[in-house]
Amino acid sequence: MDKDTTAKFVTALWDDSIVPALVDYIRIPNQSPAFDPQWNEHGHMARAVELARSWVEGRNLGGKLEVLQLEGRTPLLMLELAGEREGTILMYGHLDKQPPFTGWHEGLGPWQPVYRDGKLYGRGGADDGYAVFASVAAIEALRLQKVPLPRIVIAIECSEESGSPDLPAYIDHYQDRIGTPTLVVCLDSGAGDYERMWLTTSLRGLLSGELRVDVLDHGVHSGDASGIVPSSFRVLRLLLERLEDATTGRIKVPGLHVEIPAERLAQAQHAAKVLGDTVWTKYGLMPGMNAMASTALSSASAADNTELILNRTWRPTLSVTGASGLPVLAQAGSVLRPQTTLKLSVRIPPHVDPAAATTALAKLLTNDPPYGATVTFTADDGASGWEAPPTAPWLEAAVGAASLAYFDKAYAAIGEGGTIPFMKMLSDKFPEAQFVVTGVLGPESNAHGPNEFLHVPFAKKLTCCIAEIIARMP
Repeated sequence: MDKDTTAKFVTALWDDSIVPALVDYIRIPNQSPAFDPQWNEHGHMARAVELARSWVEGRNLGGKLEVLQLEGRTPLLMLELAGEREGTILMYGHLDKQPPFTGWHEGLGPWQPVYRDGKLYGRGGADDGYAVFASVAAIEALRLQKVPLPRIVIAIECSEESGSPDLPAYIDHYQDRIGTPTLVVCLDSGAGDYERMWLTTSLRGLLSGELRVDVLDHGVHSGDASGIVPSSFRVLRLLLERLEDATTGRIKVPGLHVEIPAERLAQAQHAAKVLGDTVWTKYGLMPGMNAMASTALSSASAADNTELILNRTWRPTLSVTGASGLPVLAQAGSVLRPQTTLKLSVRIPPHVDPAAATTALAKLLTNDPPYGATVTFTADDGASGWEAPPTAPWLEAAVGAASLAYFDKAYAAIGEGGTIPFMKMLSDKFPEAQFVVTGVLGPESNAHGPNEFLHVPFAKKLTCCIAEIIARMP
């Protein structure tokens, strides 16, 4: 492959066709089923899938392009292209989105695409609407230069943001059509910066559920009852202290920790040197606030930054992501409330069994409740973490060459703190496959939050890198 030819073609396709298509895609509020249970009636998912299907069809790739829909499931867009040489590549992305969230800057909004300074703002462009377009662009760049291709299957699902509950059914039902992948390419992950290609080598799993504490059968005057009746919020504080050290953030449950592999530790150390203090400064902490690993991170050392990387990739953490039973401030009278419910999100490292961990978590939180309060924990389905298999020499060389060709810098590897349930499932199903898990979610791209953006110049270079890797696949 000639890198200049590849870059010129990919850049033109992004500018002339992909960005306009993503503008239309961002306008569609196709929230994942967990956030829009009436997704089928609302029709947003169907619109998003049809937009992608129509665009792919317009590229005239040939092969077999279909929208598949098993009964009661979200749809799956699948493109199958016959190969000219050995091997099968499975390329993955998703079209469902997170909810809009609040806090968007003036002039921006979740369903309001804005293209400014190389960044395309709006929900879902970076997570993960771009994946199908980038995958096709990489294939076209290869065909343009008459590079013989292996068999390629592109699978774009619509339930990833809900934990991919529908995808296993499709993988099983259409296994003969998918085949046995030699290489899996997932474009739904992150990047430490926008200066090089990043390879994701691990993902954390997830436990989640609702922790509810009831102390009264009705609200009572807080001046009358306080000092006698413990508040439901106080009971929750005591329960969370069982799980997490409030000072350090360390999870106290031994079974939620694993020994960090030496290779991943070395990758974290290298990433810390590459990224420096941006490991923690990228999040927009309030003035004077420090990250968790130190009280003096204004002069963080590489060791401190390594610990922070490991905190978000190979250690369990607790986040409280929602609450009920708390009135809005304008309605907050002098009442000791009967109950409080918190939504808990516990990230777990790779190799922790989510089912066993959920059972242990429920037991920890509900056994012997403080003051004999009524405590319930309603768990969601857990999701497994993932660790990449050992990287084959050819893939190590291909990723290295791709990053040098299009970024002029060596690639870096890092774990990610989020969850892609699909990865563990595929690793188990195809143990001989190699994995390229990467993505455009770099600093401040803010997937799931306000002001999400797709860094288009980076996405163009990443598209070229994927083409380069496919070309070098033996």
